[in-house]
Amino acid sequence: MHIFRRPSLRQHGAMDTLFAVYPAAGWPSILLVLGIFVLAGAVKGVIGLGLPTVAMGLLGLVMVPAQAAALLVVPSMVTNVWQLAAGGRFLHLARRLWPLLTGVVAGTWGTAALAGTGSQPWAVQALGAALVLYAASGLLAFQLRVPPRAERLWGALAGLATGAVTAATGVFVIPAVPYLQGLGLAKDELVQALGMAFTVSTLALAVALARGGLLDHHQMAASLAALVPAMAGMWAGQLLRRRISSTAFRRGFFSGLGLLGLYLCF
Repeated sequence: MHIFRRPSLRQHGAMDTLFAVYPAAGWPSILLVLGIFVLAGAVKGVIGLGLPTVAMGLLGLVMVPAQAAALLVVPSMVTNVWQLAAGGRFLHLARRLWPLLTGVVAGTWGTAALAGTGSQPWAVQALGAALVLYAASGLLAFQLRVPPRAERLWGALAGLATGAVTAATGVFVIPAVPYLQGLGLAKDELVQALGMAFTVSTLALAVALARGGLLDHHQMAASLAALVPAMAGMWAGQLLRRRISSTAFRRGFFSGLGLLGLYLCF
């Protein structure tokens, strides 16, 4: 059962804003949302990815994907820009990835115009399916090989598909992540390329949500409040990374994500 309802336009503090945007939610629900952002941030701190994916999946238990995506705008943007800034290959990657990035924007806006942004009756099931696919690709260590001559075509198609999934579910990892992993990028380049793709996806989705009336200054304020627990979780995750096996954690992460996706599908 979804416990978050239509927004009210009262109150202006950080925690008060969460109550104002989701007036049907009580303290337990708000604390649950904040805990989800701490957990999602911790996952990103340990393995370098997963904040939007984990948050969307868990928030999908208590709200529709469109509301979850609006809450994620600021935390996702800040952490992805941070990731994008880590490296000196921005211009090189932008020239190489422009078909993918253009496709993401076109796919997101086109799908949002035709079918809306994550507020359809089937949106939760679509979110679950996207999580299952992503978890399966991670557990099976699926490795796509993109021929250099096909990069522009495959990139554009992967971008369009990623944009469509982004608009429908708020998750922007399928098929962009397997595509980027298939380019044979160096580790630092891949991290920066993922940050670039996620940043563009977040911006495109934010514009689509705003056009659909699902992201105004009240939702932005609530999203800003969610940034604090997300960053706290990232800091804790970075400390935890030194004490645990990254490989074992990734296996557990994808297993849990797959089970969550299956739950959302039914």
